[in-house]
Amino acid sequence: MQPLVTLPAGPGPARRRVLRRRVQLIVALTIGYNAVEAIVALAAGGIASSTALIAFGLDSVVEVLSAAAVAWQFRIADHESRERVAMRLIAFSFLGLAAFVTVDAIWSLINREAAGHSSVGIVLAAVSLLVMPMLSWAERRTGRELGSSSAVADSKQTLLCTYLSAVLLVGLVLNGYLGWYWADPVAALVIAAVAVKEGRDAWRGDACCVPLEASDDGEPCTGECCDPIP
Repeated sequence: MQPLVTLPAGPGPARRRVLRRRVQLIVALTIGYNAVEAIVALAAGGIASSTALIAFGLDSVVEVLSAAAVAWQFRIADHESRERVAMRLIAFSFLGLAAFVTVDAIWSLINREAAGHSSVGIVLAAVSLLVMPMLSWAERRTGRELGSSSAVADSKQTLLCTYLSAVLLVGLVLNGYLGWYWADPVAALVIAAVAVKEGRDAWRGDACCVPLEASDDGEPCTGECCDPIP
């Protein structure tokens, strides 16, 4: 049996104010990038009739909504009081995306609808592979130190965008250069499957363990927040 790990004392009031401002800045950057990403992906997806690109654009919209929920939460000093509502909003965003993309992707597979080549989509996916990991790491690190489940959940959604960028890139290349019509909707279904998992985790509140300041009571920690902050 592994020994229980007790969390160290949480950050003091001054440090918490700094962390809250940092979360707000990261969230603002995430909203800005994803808004541009959504516009480009949806436009390019519509032109190429690409289910995967449209799904990626919709995921960007969901990320904007998720980040906005975190921004709303951290507008007040007592941000923990809004934690549960923010997590529910993030969960609904994930699950709504998954439902829409699944229906659209299955329809494309049944009707053997081939998407057109999209150089813009390929470039967008490649850029997101570089940008998203940095935003995710910054928010995840800050959220863990602050003990915020919603911030960690939002960072996981940003990291999800990195994985989806890779899936999208593979799907677009296989479809555009090899003519594999099914690669595009299959990539979209992968996006939907991952979104379902993240939505379920957000609904359950699995993104983070107890807030750091709760450790004063000796609460055991077995979640991912117990790992050392990089």
